[in-house]
Amino acid sequence: MERVTIFHSNDIHSCFDHWSQMVAHIKKERDEHTLYLDLGDHADRSHPVTEALVGKGNIALLNAAKADYVTIGNNEGVTFSKDQLKSLYDHATFQVLLANVVHADGSKLDWAKPYHIHQMSNGVKIGLIGLTAPFLHFYELLGWKALSPLDVLKEYLPELKKEADIVVLMSHLGLKTDEKIAEEFEGIDVILGAHTHHVLPTGLYINNTLIVQAGKNGAYLGKIEIQYERLTNSIYRKEAVLLDVAKQQTDEQTDNLLSEMKEKANQLLNHPVATLPMKMPVKWQEHTEAGQMLCDAVTEWCGEEIGMLNAGVLLDSLEKGPITKGDIHRILPHPINPCVVTLTGEALEQTIQRSLTKELTHLEVKGFGFRGKVLGKMLFSGIEIDEKNGISILGQPIEKDRLYKVATLDMYTFGFLFPAIAESKDKKYFMPEFLRDVLTWKLKQKWT
Repeated sequence: MERVTIFHSNDIHSCFDHWSQMVAHIKKERDEHTLYLDLGDHADRSHPVTEALVGKGNIALLNAAKADYVTIGNNEGVTFSKDQLKSLYDHATFQVLLANVVHADGSKLDWAKPYHIHQMSNGVKIGLIGLTAPFLHFYELLGWKALSPLDVLKEYLPELKKEADIVVLMSHLGLKTDEKIAEEFEGIDVILGAHTHHVLPTGLYINNTLIVQAGKNGAYLGKIEIQYERLTNSIYRKEAVLLDVAKQQTDEQTDNLLSEMKEKANQLLNHPVATLPMKMPVKWQEHTEAGQMLCDAVTEWCGEEIGMLNAGVLLDSLEKGPITKGDIHRILPHPINPCVVTLTGEALEQTIQRSLTKELTHLEVKGFGFRGKVLGKMLFSGIEIDEKNGISILGQPIEKDRLYKVATLDMYTFGFLFPAIAESKDKKYFMPEFLRDVLTWKLKQKWT
């Protein structure tokens, strides 16, 4: 029997609360039979260190943890510009594996490989392939091309099965897609999962494939033990566990590195961008000047006359006096982009009415890029709501059959929040700028 141990992490999202303990545990148990793999969304620009260092601090942390292979998540893939992502891994001491993203012209990446055959010291060959969630339109806007994960697997899996003793898929596709792959493809021994933040304490078996996922924010460190039988050239046993390392000792090198990065980030984010002549309070369930300024700025940025966004995206007030990059990041940490959606007057009216319900204004949202607490009051530009006269657009009654272009937030185009926006066939996203870039632009215009 030959032993192979794989440690895995996913969806850290720049939450470093238990990162040092995780690294300490990996270092303590590392030997020639182990690999450590990260499944993406390690970097999250809602964290000031990741924002200030443009993700390079996350790479330094993975280097210090002696990661062997990583794939990317959507936070690496679509919240950094093309140039930022191309240079993100310049100093990585690990290999990036990513098979389903290429340049817009179809040429392959020079900062990642589709797959790799890793030979352990005991001679066992591990075939590793990386796949990430194919946010097709977003990758296209940034100058990349996302490919179908299933088509890519059909292309590369035969070669992996031929060359490797153990085949491992590093997936940032989500549990449902992982399950589909396990059902449709033979020969994948382990799927290391991510993206949907599932906690699978001992993994999930479908056919002969073991699927694992370790939650989010470093809550758990994943560990897989594989026994490979030389006599039959087959896996004798594979078992998965999730380790809660929160109460373990920290790693001194990681502690020091985190401290250095936080200090450097603070210095970089302390750069002033404007000086406010007055305090601008933020209240999630009320109309405020700060909220209206952001709504108007997004509408102007998108080149439209009407717009809407929720007050809850602004997490805190702006104080009188100098405003720094750090202040703006603190109150707008979300990786949310402006967008324009085309709606009929009827659909727009339904959306506005839904936005005014307590169900929506007090909704505690998780995901969709939102890093706040609740949606809050909906704010409008060019749209007025009167109890007596109803909804008017730019001073005119709303026309149910007319098409309106509305500047808003990309988070509304996903999921259940506003079905009419999500179902719109005409959407235009503005990337790579976030809401904080739009607010910075407006503040510099008014109070440089």
